[in-house]
Amino acid sequence: MQDRPWWLAAALSGALMVMAGAFGAHALEGSLAPRLVAAVETGVRYQAWHSLAMLGVLAWRAACPRPGQRLALGLWAAGMLLFSGSLYALALSGLAGLGLVTPLGGVLLIGGWLALAVCVLRAPSVSAGSRER
Repeated sequence: MQDRPWWLAAALSGALMVMAGAFGAHALEGSLAPRLVAAVETGVRYQAWHSLAMLGVLAWRAACPRPGQRLALGLWAAGMLLFSGSLYALALSGLAGLGLVTPLGGVLLIGGWLALAVCVLRAPSVSAGSRER
């Protein structure tokens, strides 16, 4: 299987996202300040979207590998770790300093989308007459 480590990372990210969401909704609700519960919810939401994006790029890569796809995957993985991870850690520990890591994770997530855009722009276009039906 091509890209087995990336598929595994996306699958584990999805599992962690569901666990964090359930933990935030059931175990933390009522025991944390609403702003910290909201931080967990934000981390879960961003992790969900980027886990799905990883799956989409992996499917595209399986059919049509292109330079830049791995860069987008790597930036998203690092971004989720820093962005969502710092929000989870902030909520669980209460250490406000962890909030300084969150924007760096956000920059990495944005970088992944920009890397994907460059990858798409560099991919050869298919003319309407030569598309397979």
